[in-house]
Amino acid sequence: MKPVLLFTLCLFLAGKSFSQNLYFPPLVGKTWDTLSAKDLGWCTEKIDTLYNFLGSTQTKSFMVLVDGKIVLEKYFGSFNQDSSWYWASAGKTLTAMVVGIAQQEGFLNLNDSTSKYLGSGWTSLNQEKEGLISIRNQLTMTSGLDDGIGINKDCTLKSCLLYKADAGERWAYHNAPYTLLDQVVSNATQQTYQQYFNSSIRNKTGISGLWLKVDYNNVFFSNTRSMARYGLLLLNRGKWDQTDVLTDTNYFNLMTRPSQTINKAYGYLTWLNGSSSYMLPGTQLVFNGMLAPNAPADMYAALGKNGQILMVVPSKKLLVIRMGNDPDDGSLVPNTYANAIWAQLNKVMCNGSNSLREIENLASIQLFPNPAQSTFSIKGLEADPIKSIQIYNTQGSLVQTETIAECIDISKLPAAIYYIEMTLEKGKVMRKIVKTQ
Repeated sequence: MKPVLLFTLCLFLAGKSFSQNLYFPPLVGKTWDTLSAKDLGWCTEKIDTLYNFLGSTQTKSFMVLVDGKIVLEKYFGSFNQDSSWYWASAGKTLTAMVVGIAQQEGFLNLNDSTSKYLGSGWTSLNQEKEGLISIRNQLTMTSGLDDGIGINKDCTLKSCLLYKADAGERWAYHNAPYTLLDQVVSNATQQTYQQYFNSSIRNKTGISGLWLKVDYNNVFFSNTRSMARYGLLLLNRGKWDQTDVLTDTNYFNLMTRPSQTINKAYGYLTWLNGSSSYMLPGTQLVFNGMLAPNAPADMYAALGKNGQILMVVPSKKLLVIRMGNDPDDGSLVPNTYANAIWAQLNKVMCNGSNSLREIENLASIQLFPNPAQSTFSIKGLEADPIKSIQIYNTQGSLVQTETIAECIDISKLPAAIYYIEMTLEKGKVMRKIVKTQ
């Protein structure tokens, strides 16, 4: 047998074996098989500590699945299995799947100019520059449109879509061009976005949920188990049990691998953990290290504002889901909080911590006051002494260095958003602060 054919056969058999080992719940009803944490050999005495941490950080629901089966499922307060909640930007990964399906069905091509589907003049750019923006640029956050214009950076009006750089030359987390993917899909398929989502994903997986307009954004709302269902679809690389959903393996590979060279931790609207550096919303600063160093390197994730989290770990056939209110500082991408969850979850799984640092509760490290006019302090560092503090602007330039955390004077800095990088004994922590006049 020729080597290429043998390699292809091995990949096919490996994918088939992986799928056969996964459990898929029925499309209708609440039946869902479980696995015992004790039978998995986990340190079950640590579970209450994990739940206490989650409860203290305004969590509404939390799930861990192995092989598609539920190992941990916890609801807090009045929130329950049927309660619906918003995905925020975690829904971006869901949109990436929809776009991939639309391409495999021949409705669009990632290399097409977005103008082909939204018409000429959908931005304030001239025709040449606008024509450079493709669907792929929308998927990779490289549209080149200015994400720093105006009070509402989610605005999709033509007047809000201004030139910053040529498409593909700059990475910036910008909701507006992402949101317009919904209209691209709708115009390409001649269906509403909800209708196409229902036929391409929801009806094949049993996900319950609706896309609803919130300001300029199109936000997905569902219960927690529906997020788990989508995670299982991702874990099985776009196939639900024996039902094909996304069959384009090349697209799925690009979705869950670095999609461009500027932000190595970003695929197609999906966050990646194993890269050597990453960028975050609102800044051009490149941070060294993994997005969530406590998590396995092969983990990829859907991450949304206020801690909406879906994390997929293929090597462990594991899913982690968290829904709730803001656990820390309202970050659009809660990678620090996701890392804190893994610090606790590793103990439950008897793995210890595999990061460069182990901080019991990263959410306890806060800047106060925030916003700040002239000075601020860093709270919650008692367990890990600070060595140095670097302050960066949103363009990634170092603007100030400090060595003490008690009272940091920023009175000479102009009013703006800044990133505070704290070097501790065991690693680094990043926080955002708003400097007012």
